[in-house]
Amino acid sequence: MVTKYLPEMNRKLLSIFIIFFSIIIHAQEDAWVYLTDKPDAAYYLANPLEMLSQRALDRRTVQGISLDNTDVPVYPNYITQIENATGITVMAKSKWMNALHVRGSLTNIQALENLAFVDYVYYANHSLNLRSGNPITTPISESKSSDTNDKFDVQVNFNYGNSDNQIQMLNGHLLHQQDHTGQGKIIAVLDSGFTGVDTATPFQRLHDNNLILGGYNFPDGNANFYMRHNHGTMVLSTMGGYVDGQLVGTAPDAQYYLFITEDINSENPVEESYWVEAAELADSLGVDVINSSLGYGAYDNPNYSYSYAQRNGQIGFASRGASMAFQKGIVCVISAGNEGNNTEPHIGIPADADNILTIGAVNNVEAYVSFSSIGNTADGRIKPDVCAKGLGATISNTSGAITTASGTSFSSPILAGMVATFWSAVPNLSASQVIQYVKESADQYNTPDIYKGYGVPDFQLALTNALNTESFSTNQVSIYPNPVSSILTIEGVQLQNASIRIYNQLGQNVLSFDLLNNQNSIDVSVLNSGVYFYDFSSNNSKLRGKLIKR
Repeated sequence: MVTKYLPEMNRKLLSIFIIFFSIIIHAQEDAWVYLTDKPDAAYYLANPLEMLSQRALDRRTVQGISLDNTDVPVYPNYITQIENATGITVMAKSKWMNALHVRGSLTNIQALENLAFVDYVYYANHSLNLRSGNPITTPISESKSSDTNDKFDVQVNFNYGNSDNQIQMLNGHLLHQQDHTGQGKIIAVLDSGFTGVDTATPFQRLHDNNLILGGYNFPDGNANFYMRHNHGTMVLSTMGGYVDGQLVGTAPDAQYYLFITEDINSENPVEESYWVEAAELADSLGVDVINSSLGYGAYDNPNYSYSYAQRNGQIGFASRGASMAFQKGIVCVISAGNEGNNTEPHIGIPADADNILTIGAVNNVEAYVSFSSIGNTADGRIKPDVCAKGLGATISNTSGAITTASGTSFSSPILAGMVATFWSAVPNLSASQVIQYVKESADQYNTPDIYKGYGVPDFQLALTNALNTESFSTNQVSIYPNPVSSILTIEGVQLQNASIRIYNQLGQNVLSFDLLNNQNSIDVSVLNSGVYFYDFSSNNSKLRGKLIKR
């Protein structure tokens, strides 16, 4: 081997060039530009099918969710003006936040604040933000992760093979035996890539039944989502994979959208913005459940990284996006992360979000696995919420071989598939009710901890509890929200001569209302937090169920 050496002067010039180039690279900043308004909001709100699918509108109707300005797209002319600004690249956009993710020099980004339609700029570099508190107020209505049946009318018997433990642990097989396998529910998978999903045998059943509805590749800006990486492939296999006698997913008959939001080549906050864009697209397509086995804490630029104190559900862009998805009637299921053995062992972004299910990992006997990131959130909320098998989970790789892998990346989709399967059995429940039933069914519900949260759910118990409320079983009356903080709404075809009585757990009548003149709301704010029971009756309906008061 012959080694060549540069002359001394050339070496000095090269060194200067490298230093200069490094300065230029690090001079580039990422930021979110928050806009003041949406001038065309009235048009979109009057023509909702211009911004949302009928399925998305139906989901809102079932859950009593109104349209608002957050459903309206970002104003195109504002995007164009910022794209044309000196030295600015628009990387992503969010209608929910009315914000654009931009990249450019600090000077050029600062100049954007002179535009009349720019409210303010929030930098990914936390030290550059002069604002105190939250970057934006996201209204709340209520990780790249390192990786006895005889009482039922049995309709489906799967040969689970080695995947039996991860399903039976959750009593998911009991729901499958009752023919609840995710039918009618759509799951969006937000991940790093799905190589082999278009060719590998474990996914053939999905293709044969037209259960993969589409997807998008956000980092590359195209519709080629069967590429980039294998992580999403393995994740999807735990929900939708099928090889008789080897692997059955927890929601084998759900439908799926596959979204690439993770850029494996770098760690940058733009991935959070892609995540929110994907969640918004999922919402518009009528998705019911989002699974994301991704999480963020440390970035390549340490100035962009999140401290534990910032993991409160209100700082991370993706965390606020996940909470917003809930407000649109979607259940987000997020992996807790695999940082449990690290110096910073806590859950990341967006696992810290409010009103989602954050999933930790347990082994085959339901014991906590040490790599699983711990809680609570910085503001003291219980995390993780619940757990599923994450050590030695049975998965498919890109070639279709059935093998095992470990990480909350797999406990999350195993749980997400069961959420869709449970919801398919009681389809008129709200996202809030689904989350609450899952938590209440878990084995540590009364004694949660920072390792397993509320513990391992029992989906047969969740289904039994949901069926006992009877609230979904009539097409004439709907009572929501449940849990409720103050105002309880009763909707129905006819509410004449209607009354509702609320009882505590001792059977004592604590509130009574006669609904006059088709009155459809009552104030229950005087009740203490806890579990109550309601008895509703009218000329044509009777309804009893459990009511949770926040």
